[in-house]
Amino acid sequence: MTPATPKWLAPQIASLRAALGAGRLPHGLLIHDSPGAGGDWLATWAAALALCAKPAQAPCGHCEGCTRVANDQHPDLVRVVPTEDSTQIRIEQVRGLSEELSLTSHQGGYKVGILSPADTMNRFAANALLKTLEEPPPRTLLILVATQPSRLPATILSRCQRLRVRPPLRAEALEWLEQTRGAGDWNAVLDLIGEAPFLAAQADPKTLPALGEETRRTLEDIQRGTADPVATAERWSRSDPALRLRCFENWLTDRIRRQLLGGEKSAEIRSTAHLSHNTPVLNIRSLFELADGVRDLRSSLDVPINRSLALELLLRRLASQRTSLA
Repeated sequence: MTPATPKWLAPQIASLRAALGAGRLPHGLLIHDSPGAGGDWLATWAAALALCAKPAQAPCGHCEGCTRVANDQHPDLVRVVPTEDSTQIRIEQVRGLSEELSLTSHQGGYKVGILSPADTMNRFAANALLKTLEEPPPRTLLILVATQPSRLPATILSRCQRLRVRPPLRAEALEWLEQTRGAGDWNAVLDLIGEAPFLAAQADPKTLPALGEETRRTLEDIQRGTADPVATAERWSRSDPALRLRCFENWLTDRIRRQLLGGEKSAEIRSTAHLSHNTPVLNIRSLFELADGVRDLRSSLDVPINRSLALELLLRRLASQRTSLA
């Protein structure tokens, strides 16, 4: 089923339509995506906008250009992603993209390149891309999708127009998921993975909530000291580590939010790394640091690391605060 148009992307869609109508479509476009919020969808939509055979209705969704873009078969669209044996976009791929963009358009219009996730380019690939951004061929649209633009060189960022994709409101995400995937316990899925409907759309709404509930129970057991961090880390490293970490991060975020919004009677910020075991006061600084550690590990799962050891260290840090998180 073709995904419905996400309502929360309406401002970005309107901006791109206006730019095309005014003849001001940028050569370089950076889509700053929130994970699972639709950055890749917007990149494909922008490609259809540029390659549609009916500019006044672009993207019409029905012409040959739009159909080919939707099927990833348009001769004037080049999509660059990390290869199966790599977690990075490499210089050879960027050189190939640049060569293709320098050729005359098959349809006599735009040539479009999409790099996603662009923040996985190594420095050699980024330097090669910079040359194309500095001297782009006429009627070229180069789209970069990145969740962490700070990983890209400033020289690339300065040459791209940026569009920010925000996480949708829960109601917006639920409506889109029901339109795209049909009925299901999508609220429970989003409780697990956060406001990331495009990630949720790839999940099974019947089984994912159970995984989330089991993960949360395990975290609470570790907090109380009734679960083994070592055994848990080993099991999680082999069973959906990305989803487990997202659940871990949301679990921590919920506790931070409850403290900061006054959901608990006692909340103090302390300078020490951990609290003594005879105090119920939450050490918010340590909790923020733990959440940062979980987030960093989740974003590093695509690089060679000892996942089990990294998870064990995080779970041990949680266990060391068991009394303060109760």
